[in-house]
Amino acid sequence: MKIIYLTNFTLPTAKAHGLQVMKMCQVFVKKGVSVELVTGRRFHQLSHANPFIYYNIKERFKIKKIFSIDLIPLQNIIGRLGLWTQSLSFAILAGFYLLFQKTDIIYSRDLFSLFFLSWFKSNLIYEAHTFPKHFFLYKYIFKKVKAIIVITQNLKNFFIERGISGDKILVAPDGVDLGEFNISQSQEQCRKNLNLSMDKKIILYTGHLFKWKGVSVLAEAGQYLDKNCLIIFVGGLERDVENFKSQVSGFKNISVLGHQPHSQIPYYLKAADVLVLPNSAKVKISEYWTSPMKMFEYMASQRPIVASDLPSIREVLNENNAVLVGSDSPADLARGIEKVLKNPNFSVKIARQTFEDVKKYTWEKRAQSILEFIKI
Repeated sequence: MKIIYLTNFTLPTAKAHGLQVMKMCQVFVKKGVSVELVTGRRFHQLSHANPFIYYNIKERFKIKKIFSIDLIPLQNIIGRLGLWTQSLSFAILAGFYLLFQKTDIIYSRDLFSLFFLSWFKSNLIYEAHTFPKHFFLYKYIFKKVKAIIVITQNLKNFFIERGISGDKILVAPDGVDLGEFNISQSQEQCRKNLNLSMDKKIILYTGHLFKWKGVSVLAEAGQYLDKNCLIIFVGGLERDVENFKSQVSGFKNISVLGHQPHSQIPYYLKAADVLVLPNSAKVKISEYWTSPMKMFEYMASQRPIVASDLPSIREVLNENNAVLVGSDSPADLARGIEKVLKNPNFSVKIARQTFEDVKKYTWEKRAQSILEFIKI
C-alpha cells in the first residue's frame, strides 16, 4: 500500500501537529506502507531544520515541499487575507501535483486541499481534530471521502448528528512513543541537568499557551498553593510566550521557559512532582474534541496528573488514574494539586495506573487501527 500524507504546514514546526504527523508516517513505514509526505513551503523559524533529526525519526520516507503564496507574516497588516491566500494557493498547487501521482490513499487534515481533490479523486481519508465552524461548506467533502478519522468519540458524535454515517468514522485518539519516555535518569538528575530547583515542589505544564488550554487558570492557581511550590510552563510560540510572561509578571512562583526541543520533554516531565492539564470548558474544541498529545506524554512519564473534568479528557482519564477538577477554577485546580502533593501513596497509585492505561495509546496501535479501517 502507498499513502500520500498531505499537510499544509512546514516541517519542523513548534506546534504539536508536526510531531503527530511525523510519528504517524514513521509507524506507517514500519508497518510496510510506502509513504510520501507532502507539506507546504513557507517562511518559518524552523523550516530549514531537518525534520527527521528534529523529531528523531529513524525510518525515512519521501518529503515533498509544495510552494504556496505565503502572506501569513503580513497578517498584522492584511488580516486573514494572508491565511486565505496561503491556504488556497497550497490547495490548488498541491492538488495539481497529486492529480498525477499514483497512490492507494491520500490522507490529510487539510479540508481546503481535500475539497479540490474530491472532484477528481475517490481515495481520500480525512483526519479531523476539530469540527468545522461552517459545516455546510464542507459536507460535500465528508460525504465524498472514503473514511474520516477523528480523535474523540464526542467529535464522532458531532459528525453523526449532522448526517455523516458513523460507519465511515473511526475514533483514533492521539498517542505516544513509550520508548522516548523510558529514561533512566532520576528526578534529581533531571532537575540538575535542566537547571531546575532542587528543593521546591514542581508543578509542570507543557504545550501551547493558548487561552483555551487553561494556562491562565493554572497561573492563578499558584496564589492558593504553598510558597514551596513552583509552577513551570514549557512550550509556546514566541509571541505567546512574551505575552504570557507579561501576564504573569506579578507572580513570584511561576517560571515560563518557552519552547524546548521535544527530545527534552521526557526529562522535564520526570523532573516534576505534578503534571497539569487545565483545559477550559469555554471552547468546544477543549470541552469535547481535543485529544492532547501532552496527556499521553504525561501518562507515559509515570507522574501524577491533575486535569480538568471535561468530556474530552474523560475519554482517557478518570478517578482511577488522575485527579479531575472543575475547569476554569484556580481554587479547584489548586485543591487538586494539593491532593497529589499531600498524599504520596495516592500519587504513586494513580501514576502507576495511568502508565498501565497509556499502553493502549501508542502510535503503533493507532496506525494499525487506521490501516485496518481504511481497507473497508
